[in-house]
Amino acid sequence: MLFISYPKCSTCQKAKKWLDEHSVEYTERHIVEDNPSYEELKLWYERSGLPLKKFFNTSGTLYKEMELKNNLPEMSEEKQLELLSTNGMLVKRPLVVDDTKVLVGFKESEWENLL
Repeated sequence: MLFISYPKCSTCQKAKKWLDEHSVEYTERHIVEDNPSYEELKLWYERSGLPLKKFFNTSGTLYKEMELKNNLPEMSEEKQLELLSTNGMLVKRPLVVDDTKVLVGFKESEWENLL
């Protein structure tokens, strides 16, 4: 299982602690140093069943500076995925990915059900 996070993010820290406490094995990946590629994001988005907007870090400074709240609705899915692949700070975190599921963000109840 792949755990994609930003180490300074308090939500990511909580999620990592949860994984450790539940003895879930994972490989950690720093979302800024090793940003997900367009191909990865496209696969994860398709596998997740979630709306693409859920993959955006809507509370992040970069999201707000780029006025994506107003611009995303006009962008194609392809353009949105390309944008996400340019900067890890745009991507909602943490992400948990394996062969069958993709979890975006940390909701303890959701993680308990799926992990």
